[in-house]
Amino acid sequence: MPQTADPALLLAPLHALSHRLAAGSLTAAALTEACLSHIARADPKLHAFVEVYADEARAMAEAADIVRARGLPVGPLHGIPLALKDLCELEGRRTTGGSLHWAERVSTLTCTVARRLLDAGMIVVGKTHMVEFAFGGWGTNARMGTPWNPWDLTTHRVPGGSSSGSGVAVAAGMVPAALGSDTGGSVRIPASVCGLVGLKTTAGRVSNHGILPLSPTLDTIGPLVRAVEDAALLYDVLHGPDGADPATWPHAPALAMPRLREPVRGLRVGLPGSPHLDGLDADVARHFQAAVEALGGLGVHVETIPLPGSFFSYLEQTGTIISAEAYDLLGDVVEDEAAPLDPHVRARILGGRAFNRDAQGAHGYLSALRERRQAQAALAPIFDQVDAILTPTTPIPAPPLSDVDESRLPLSRFTRAINFLGLCALAVPMGVTEAGLPTSLQIIGRPFCEPLLLRLGWAYEQARGPLGAQPDVTAMG
Repeated sequence: MPQTADPALLLAPLHALSHRLAAGSLTAAALTEACLSHIARADPKLHAFVEVYADEARAMAEAADIVRARGLPVGPLHGIPLALKDLCELEGRRTTGGSLHWAERVSTLTCTVARRLLDAGMIVVGKTHMVEFAFGGWGTNARMGTPWNPWDLTTHRVPGGSSSGSGVAVAAGMVPAALGSDTGGSVRIPASVCGLVGLKTTAGRVSNHGILPLSPTLDTIGPLVRAVEDAALLYDVLHGPDGADPATWPHAPALAMPRLREPVRGLRVGLPGSPHLDGLDADVARHFQAAVEALGGLGVHVETIPLPGSFFSYLEQTGTIISAEAYDLLGDVVEDEAAPLDPHVRARILGGRAFNRDAQGAHGYLSALRERRQAQAALAPIFDQVDAILTPTTPIPAPPLSDVDESRLPLSRFTRAINFLGLCALAVPMGVTEAGLPTSLQIIGRPFCEPLLLRLGWAYEQARGPLGAQPDVTAMG
């Protein structure tokens, strides 16, 4: 049995590890070995990884140390281990998209985001489990297995989806960072229930080239990490135009890192009034109120704002877009009754069949897109009043896997609308419930204002202080 590394090392945020590497008190080889050893010990129970590239990761770590030792210029991510959600193409590696049907599918290209992270010196240690085809918020996978949320090692609780393995891998201390994708909450939901920071980027901000698609209209890529500064470091490398992804061409943001420490005094944030925040779990409601007060104490102006009554009720329209586009991409797979698919995912994608079969169905899909444009236009004046909107990320902490009802979407209550409306959002841990489970704050912004969200998130994180609890890495395995 591999020995457990120092918990302080395994649970250290990426930016702290970066400082240690730069100072010479830690090597990439030692850090990578600690991650690989912990994966070998903990993953048989937690089931975060589809595949681990141990030998290659060790070789990359040694090379990273040589580059640093020779005094060559390196960036802050150089020598940091990373995991990729198993819809990120890596040439020559299996990319299953969470589907047993694609268990032997081998990539012929490397996605842009992986290439940018590798160019920054990061070390890919493996691919993580996910909901099949990225279509689900609970984090379950009936065919390839559901990762185990490390905040409760006795009861199997949901990890959140669809980036389930990425959330578990970071929360459990297996890697300091992982990539996820977010079509209706699939970065933010795992971040919420696993006690992490998750950044949902604006569509067109980060390249989707080489990412297995679910809904090209709504798909986005973002990081899952332990601290807001970590998200900023990864965002700085990930975002920007990509010649292979036309969606990024109109958006050529400056590549300077967001200035996290700029004061937030004077910024304006809005709170949705009743009934938008009704029915929250008691601990979530208490922590949310404390988060609002913490931001107010930093000089942020907090006010209740009138949101359109349908702001958080775009589930049907969002589902129409996702299922219609998913069926267009995957219809041949889900129509094959012999294919070993998760039955719930198959049913969700088959729900898009009608939108692809005749003119009436196409009208339903086009109507959802038209409603999306109208909703975006109706929302624009609200962001003339406030810089951001606050909600909990999920209304409840992670429930036991045995309580999951695949026909319901409670974890998506505050997340799906953000994709539908084309916004960006940041999930930041708020606290830990009396039962020892994390809760999360969602900071929502207008399109392409990720740096502002990161500033607000960092300021809140500093005001909040340590969470006071972490998963017990010594008990895993």
